[in-house]
Amino acid sequence: MAYPATPPAIICEAPRAVDGDTIRCANLLRSVRLAGIDAPELPGHCRRGRACTPGDGQAAKRALARLMQLGPVRLQVTGRDRYWRTLAIVSAGRVNLNCELLRHGQAVRRYSRIRCS
Repeated sequence: MAYPATPPAIICEAPRAVDGDTIRCANLLRSVRLAGIDAPELPGHCRRGRACTPGDGQAAKRALARLMQLGPVRLQVTGRDRYWRTLAIVSAGRVNLNCELLRHGQAVRRYSRIRCS
């Protein structure tokens, strides 16, 4: 039985943390949302009536920025969200950033399933 080919990883050039679960890449037109996680919102970004993830949004953004320094940032695209952002499993060096943010309490699992070892 043949399995579908895994799409190649995309290298994110000049990565920048937008918040705790979204990055920008100089070589991509749209922002990239880390799949399967939700980080706390930055101050003033949680709209009235919305259930936002509790915690420090600035700390989550700093944690993501630090993790991206571990090596080249690669994206394994999993789809698009309702805002047409690219959804991806993001790694820096050999570290899965989606899972690492969960491990350090900077995000919670939400929206889709991801596998963390």
